[in-house]
Amino acid sequence: MDSLLLRTAARIIVPVQLLWSVYLLVRGHNEPGGGFIGGLLAAGAIILHGIANGMPAARQLLRVRPQTLIGLGIAAAGLSGVIPMLAGLPYLTGVWGFGFPTLVAGTLKFGSPLLFDVAVYLVVTGVGTLLIFAAAEDGEEG
Repeated sequence: MDSLLLRTAARIIVPVQLLWSVYLLVRGHNEPGGGFIGGLLAAGAIILHGIANGMPAARQLLRVRPQTLIGLGIAAAGLSGVIPMLAGLPYLTGVWGFGFPTLVAGTLKFGSPLLFDVAVYLVVTGVGTLLIFAAAEDGEEG
């Protein structure tokens, strides 16, 4: 789609949307939000960029293949379950470390639940963009 208005709006909306997705990810283990909705928002931002500027530009914005994000997410999810086992706890038990206050998301606590949220964020972003990139390629062929 070749629209100056859409390209201009996307130039403003995409960075805000990506920042908002990270905000939802970070506050998600204490309040509504988290990896799933943050990942959907991130995928939506990349897709919006692709609609406005072309899918090659969206792939460049993503910087890595969606399959890589999915693989990293699955690995991080597995690691978040193994960490408690190292402390003698059952698989996927929440283990919390240190925390520090943030300006907008309250206290950010580091632990296995946050790692699991990041894993979900990566998988959802990867799957969402992979599906749209595949659909865009099918649309170009047909």
